[in-house]
Amino acid sequence: MRPVKALLLASCLLPLSVPAQAQTAPEPAPLADLVKAVDIPYETFRLKNGLTVIVHTDRKAPIVGVTTYYRVGSKNEPKGKTGFAHLYEHLFFGGSENVPNFDVPLEAAGSDSTNGSTYYDRTNYVETVPKGALPLALFQESDRMGHLLGAVTQDKLDKQRGVVENEKRQGDNQPYGLVQYAVSDGLFPVGHPYRHTTIGSMGDLDSANLTDVRGWFTDHYAPNNAVLVLSGDIDVATARPLVEKYYGDIPGGPAVKPVTAGPVTLPAPLRREMTDQVATTRLLRVWSGPNLNDPESSALDVGMSVLGGLASSRLDNALVRGQQLAVSVSANVEQHEQLSVITVSMDVKPGVDRKVAEAALDAQIASFLKEGPSADEVKRAATREVSQAIGMLEVVGGFTGKGAQLAEGQLYSGDPAHYRKELAEIAAQTPATIKSAIDKWLGRPALMLAITPGERTMSGDQLGGWDDGANEPAPKPDAKAPVPPVKQSPPRQSPPVAPVSSLTFPALEHAKLSNGIEVVLARRTAVPKLLVNVEFDAGVSGDALDAPGTQGMLMAMLDEGTAQDATGGHSRNPTQIREEEERLGAELQAGAAMDTSNVMLSALSANLAPSLDLLADVVRRPAFAPAELERVKQQRLASLAQTMASPQGLAFHVFNPILFGPNHPYGHAGDGLGTLASIKGFTSQSLRAAQAQWLRPDLARITVVGDITMAALKPQLEKALGDWKAPATPKPVKAIDAPALPARPRIVLIDRPNSPQSMIVAGRLLPLKGTQPGQEALGLANEVLGADFLSRLNSDLREEKSWTYGVQSIVRQPVGQRSLLVLAPVQTDRTGDSIVAMVADMKALASDKPVTPEEVQRVTDGNIRGLANRYQTNGQVLGAITSNRLLGRPEDYDAHLPTLYRQIDAAALNTAIRAQLQPDGLVFVVVGDRKLVEPQLQKVGLPVEVTTVTP
Repeated sequence: MRPVKALLLASCLLPLSVPAQAQTAPEPAPLADLVKAVDIPYETFRLKNGLTVIVHTDRKAPIVGVTTYYRVGSKNEPKGKTGFAHLYEHLFFGGSENVPNFDVPLEAAGSDSTNGSTYYDRTNYVETVPKGALPLALFQESDRMGHLLGAVTQDKLDKQRGVVENEKRQGDNQPYGLVQYAVSDGLFPVGHPYRHTTIGSMGDLDSANLTDVRGWFTDHYAPNNAVLVLSGDIDVATARPLVEKYYGDIPGGPAVKPVTAGPVTLPAPLRREMTDQVATTRLLRVWSGPNLNDPESSALDVGMSVLGGLASSRLDNALVRGQQLAVSVSANVEQHEQLSVITVSMDVKPGVDRKVAEAALDAQIASFLKEGPSADEVKRAATREVSQAIGMLEVVGGFTGKGAQLAEGQLYSGDPAHYRKELAEIAAQTPATIKSAIDKWLGRPALMLAITPGERTMSGDQLGGWDDGANEPAPKPDAKAPVPPVKQSPPRQSPPVAPVSSLTFPALEHAKLSNGIEVVLARRTAVPKLLVNVEFDAGVSGDALDAPGTQGMLMAMLDEGTAQDATGGHSRNPTQIREEEERLGAELQAGAAMDTSNVMLSALSANLAPSLDLLADVVRRPAFAPAELERVKQQRLASLAQTMASPQGLAFHVFNPILFGPNHPYGHAGDGLGTLASIKGFTSQSLRAAQAQWLRPDLARITVVGDITMAALKPQLEKALGDWKAPATPKPVKAIDAPALPARPRIVLIDRPNSPQSMIVAGRLLPLKGTQPGQEALGLANEVLGADFLSRLNSDLREEKSWTYGVQSIVRQPVGQRSLLVLAPVQTDRTGDSIVAMVADMKALASDKPVTPEEVQRVTDGNIRGLANRYQTNGQVLGAITSNRLLGRPEDYDAHLPTLYRQIDAAALNTAIRAQLQPDGLVFVVVGDRKLVEPQLQKVGLPVEVTTVTP
């Protein structure tokens, strides 16, 4: 499967404006040169049992990505067994005959969080480990490939069945969460392998039994049906003997039976209607299309980018910025091994007549089919895709890194280097080739789906299976009948883990522009890209001095047009800004965190100069045109309404005001949206005042990470930003040390009818500031509590009780007062029980079940071993630099983490737990179905307040 290439787009078209003084910008780097920069050299070999092994060497860090793909997915499931490939993926982490728990040894050895995923065409498993832990990872992966069945029990099946069913409920509970079922049902006939969803139906999940599990394993999980990729600090000479040692004795199995599937052309346009608990009407036009190896797949991919994937797409220009009928649009093609799904989406602007919106959407699609794209649109779309591909070269493993690219090429196309063919095809596209492809595939009848605000009348529990509309009896639940014992394989010995080398954090170089802005550079040459982050001492906490949502609105308006002024620059409308980004392969992102606001530029090294010119205009010379502001206000009002419709969004929107109090700088909603009244009240004048107050050089710092020297960087920054003068007015002061509300433990219940899950967010303030040193033990103690998959909370509520897809605890670390949060989406009928269980787990950790030696080793030595994993990408390094600077830590802080972690023992962890991670004073916000949840909450032992949220 290739990732969906889709963007939610929100902008407005203005007449083109001409700068007063024409300036010649440097030409962007040729597209052909960019394509050449995408290279993943590899070697391959095959074991006698059929296992295909691919090795890619990347010595930039002492880590190795271990990526395993199996040629089995949900399309291989027969009738009555939907969801089984994914359920089996969960069971694959439950331990094998010689590995009681898959995650514990690897995390202790410094692996990142092990993970897996299932989709139509494949099941994959990923972990990135320190070089010295590679034998352990191969031992464990081979043990579950060849020696699993003896460890699979009825208890494990029952627990993971419950986890998967809560994963399904969590997805179904989102706004538009049932759309996937309607799309599959409308596009494909009953029995088509791509019709039922990967998550499957509740009935089929309930019916899965141990005999099914064994059959699925023996039919699909064999070395000849798998691809193993080792990418990172490894070579073939080292890899081959290790792979032969651990995988060589696993016998081959039957080849996965081929599945007959392909795109389906509907006989006529098909209209479907849904109502859902959403704030905005969504219109979809959907087709099935060619598979990823089809000669027209690249042309269709680029064509959909031009139609609705680019920030300057046809749909954006016409429907969002032009006629202003939509708050967002998108168009993408999701490509699979045997077909693709082509989707065009429009979120209708509230107040716009639906018939008018539909007519306009269909007219734009028809116009695109008639005209095709321009040469400039094609080049911009291709440049964006190649630039994104270059960025993906930073990561060796994971779901989207180099290992996955090679594995998917081999599995789907028989060629690990298939990505090069794809990029070459993308770069070679012309308006004619794209028009031919879109004529062929979008010229057919479409599934026309409309989701309108209203009561949700369907339940996801009855959807996702083989034939959701049939009147067939539900399959019988698992009878849990005993099964014959499985003959155990001979014992295998787990290998030791070799020591890790010292962490090497990039050296930091410092400079200062002529206006006093500090510049920090971390040079990294792994990919020809870089990040430039301009950060201001502002953030959502600054809204305490302004109207709620000021920082969010201010940052959202920066790329909505620029105006040339006395200091120079260019006048650009929003479309011109986006087109320039696309030509350069650059991306600008502006936003506000709690303590800071920032503008981030991702640029190709070869195109830095013109990219910095664009960044400077956006930061220094935003136009705040009234027409643009009015459009963005409508979009943010729609975003606020959508947040109120989302269980997670609603819980987080109200939580900070409840915890800190609405008048505290940290008491504003973390989403930064503001309120209905504040959004409506913004004017061009108020935003110019906010810009002058907050976006000023004496509040700015610049951090750059990537492929450039300081000698080359500083002159370009000086040219773009060096003459930017600070105003004479004093710097604003945020009162982040103001006292917060006193703790008032209680449960705040927000009614959301028809919710199959309840969203629980709990939290309390901590008597600590983020800038206080010596808090490393608290961070590691929180990993024991809830910040890790193996944590107490997740192990209990997910792995043992199966009431949730996952629980997480967070100790937030802003500059000011810290706070503890616990997040848990749980099945509705266990809402009260889940709160009781979380409180009990927290209390036990401080009393009769203190931190164990295994947990101490995992969070100390395991973190030390895993440090190299944290700094693979430019973004990760930049995040560490800016966080250290914000919190007043030394710039070599990360290099000293091994020493700090080695000093932390069980006593230090237990002390932090007792002092900071106890349930005393917790406030719980619960978003769920009141009629089902409130009786449970009344038994918890805390006051219950039922509230209605006013945006």
